[in-house]
Amino acid sequence: MKSPLMKNWKAWIVLLALGVSPAASGETPNVVNIVNFIRGVEPRTPMDLVEPVRQQLALARKHQLPTTWLIQYDALIRPEFTDLLKKQMGPDDEIGAWLEVVQPQVEAAGLKWRGRFPWDWHVNVGFTQGYPVEQRKQLMDVYMAKFEEVFGFLPRSVGSWILDAPTLNYVHDRYGVETACNCKDQSGTDGYTLWGGYWNQAYYPSRMNAYMPAQGGELQLDVPVFRMLGSDPVHQYDHGVGGTWQGVVTLEPVYRPGGGDPSWVDWFFETNFRQPSLEFSYMQAGQENSFGWDAMKDGLIDQYAKLQKWRDRGEIRVETLAASGAWFRKQFPHTPATSVVAMEDAVGAPERSVWYESRFYRVNFAWSGDVWKIRDLHVFNERYPERYLEAKEDSSVATYDTLPVVDGFHWSEQGDLAAMAPFAGEMRLKSRGMPVVEKVGEESLRVSVGADDGGVWNIQCDPDQVRIELVESEQSENWGLDLRAAAKRKIPVASLDDHHIRYRHQGFEYGLDCGDSRVRQSEDGSSIRIENEGGVVTLRFDRGEGAKGASSH
Repeated sequence: MKSPLMKNWKAWIVLLALGVSPAASGETPNVVNIVNFIRGVEPRTPMDLVEPVRQQLALARKHQLPTTWLIQYDALIRPEFTDLLKKQMGPDDEIGAWLEVVQPQVEAAGLKWRGRFPWDWHVNVGFTQGYPVEQRKQLMDVYMAKFEEVFGFLPRSVGSWILDAPTLNYVHDRYGVETACNCKDQSGTDGYTLWGGYWNQAYYPSRMNAYMPAQGGELQLDVPVFRMLGSDPVHQYDHGVGGTWQGVVTLEPVYRPGGGDPSWVDWFFETNFRQPSLEFSYMQAGQENSFGWDAMKDGLIDQYAKLQKWRDRGEIRVETLAASGAWFRKQFPHTPATSVVAMEDAVGAPERSVWYESRFYRVNFAWSGDVWKIRDLHVFNERYPERYLEAKEDSSVATYDTLPVVDGFHWSEQGDLAAMAPFAGEMRLKSRGMPVVEKVGEESLRVSVGADDGGVWNIQCDPDQVRIELVESEQSENWGLDLRAAAKRKIPVASLDDHHIRYRHQGFEYGLDCGDSRVRQSEDGSSIRIENEGGVVTLRFDRGEGAKGASSH
């Protein structure tokens, strides 16, 4: 099918005049980490935890793919795991630390174990966030001493589903840890929420918030944090909308749809490796041993074979987490802008998604057929403190977040979805045809798509702003972006003026600067319209200077 840009020669001339050129294939690296982390116990279901590690080691040797092994303390003290790694790891493999907390580690630190089982996944006992800051340091001292005793060196890489700033600062400052990984974005899954952060690839965190990308100032911790699991860029976001927790649509080989489905894996690889990603594309493969070998083997065998083919063709780099971290630190003085672009979903439906992220914000543009919207927009501020910077978590759940401008998941109900979308009067404006997504310069992304009446939508994401323009359309002068939440949800707006929206989230104030566009709230208060000026709406981000009445917990 021809793009509407080819049908509309006037619009095409506009694009050429702007100097837009597509990113060449192979212009930026495609980076893959295989991360298998190792638990020593699994209280929920009796199983052989050594067999998955043995089989994963054999796969890595067979395909000659460097692999990162992150070991939990209860496996670190068991020779059946450590001797196996020492004897069978490949020459380019890496062993690092998985930082969930377990009973023998707590007792070795002279503390009392409060868990239900020797490994308890509740946050208040199984994660560092459940302990006072000084006790977190004790737990890390115990871990690092045992790791060095067993392997003769200290780990360069660490990982956990959720990382807190005091712990990450400490293992870097005292023990020289250089690279980290944490969980993908999710809401409520397994009892913890990470929402609104750097959606994929990697970021330098703030020393005040391990989940928050720093802006490159004095609070930047020079430990790149890579996002784990490889989320479906189209469907993961809305999975479970209106509920209290999300399902999982990721590269993990135990899930269908997801990494256990060979056709989904083919689509995911093509999407990540063949679409514009700006500075680099990234995915994390692998599986924790506590799912058991039978559950993961088919998906993992399929993925290793495919990764080898992509590697052998020279289209991807498969390397350890530490190697990726070293490259990242050498390449980028601050968090780079990256993107994830999906021009269809895994079954070929016209469900599209474009993620863009810089050190200042992230944004997601989503299409369902010819209807498009900004599904998500979050602002980053390195001074926004995480909840566990000073306090500990006493419950079984934890929350990490950034600063929402549009939150299409938490502000929605089933069938009543929050978004920022284009309107003229009460008419929803649509697009037509396939979007064209292109790299512009080093850190900008441009999306161009036909408008329903023959015009063209031009959307440009720069590191510090989003610019949306409608050209050659009958609606060019009277359209606007409407920000709406579900009827039962509330947008955290503190105040409005002619050109600004002020927000307050968790006591922290920040804003959306709409430039020359005028901001108007509907009479019933259900929506906010940002009117175009000269056919353009520009969104810039006032990240705020600090909290007004915010607590640390």
